[in-house]
Amino acid sequence: MTRLFLIAFAALVFLFVIKPSVFVVDQSEQAIRLQFGEPVGEVVTEPGLHFKMPYVQNVRRFDKRIIPWDGDVSQVPTLGREFILVDATARWRIADPLKFLRSVRDESGARTRLDDIIDSVVRDIVSGTELEEIVRSADWKVDEKALAEEGVARGDVDLDKPKKGRERLEREILAAAARQTPELGIELVDVRLKRVNYINSVRAQVENRMVSERQSIAERFRSEGQGRSQEILGEMQRELREIRSEAERQAAEIRGQADAEATRIYGEAYGQDPEFYAFLRTLESYPYMGANTTLMIGADSEFFRYLESTRKR
Repeated sequence: MTRLFLIAFAALVFLFVIKPSVFVVDQSEQAIRLQFGEPVGEVVTEPGLHFKMPYVQNVRRFDKRIIPWDGDVSQVPTLGREFILVDATARWRIADPLKFLRSVRDESGARTRLDDIIDSVVRDIVSGTELEEIVRSADWKVDEKALAEEGVARGDVDLDKPKKGRERLEREILAAAARQTPELGIELVDVRLKRVNYINSVRAQVENRMVSERQSIAERFRSEGQGRSQEILGEMQRELREIRSEAERQAAEIRGQADAEATRIYGEAYGQDPEFYAFLRTLESYPYMGANTTLMIGADSEFFRYLESTRKR
């Protein structure tokens, strides 16, 4: 009976005295002891078993790990008055739990304050920066040979490297925002521009301009192609005329040589037997006179005298 009483008494002591006096801190946590709502003692950062006054003190735990922050997409004008949509993201952690507790109480309050701080800094810096500085990186470069192959003139695009670049712009945003967070017990680790885009109305204008530029380039290609086509056709016509002229010259030369050769052969044949040649020419003329043909020849015609002489023979 006494043993059971001792066991029961020990259990009651553990339940009502020892258990409320101890708490465990995880390695990913840090804790603060609160007494009547006010922090007391040092911040507990070491993981393990720790003690507090039972029923008088309680414990608030805070995350030691890096916590993400994602802001709302906001519409911001750049220095060149182009309206863009900016979506920023950040990473932060609780550096001083005491300041954090007194200033923002919890992570929900911290996110609300970060919304105000980061969104304001992003708006201020982006509105004072040219669009090219926002979208280009510091090592941005373009292959001018590829542009030339696409028919884009060097003066049509800005090929200069940005003075800042997106990385430096993000560092400026981080530095400006980080100056305002230590008083909240927050350490801002990183800020990034997750997405940058035109608003719908400007996007349509940009798309139309891009289409117009592509059409202009295509028209230039077509014009150059037509010019080249006319040049090739003109060259072909010139070569064709030269070939025809040369062929006609050679044909006339061959015909002249053939006529000369025929004349020479006729002369030689006529010289060998003039009477036979005259007889042959007479025979060649007969087919032109049919059975009912009336031939009228002048009396002084050589052909008449030739026919007359042959008839007498």
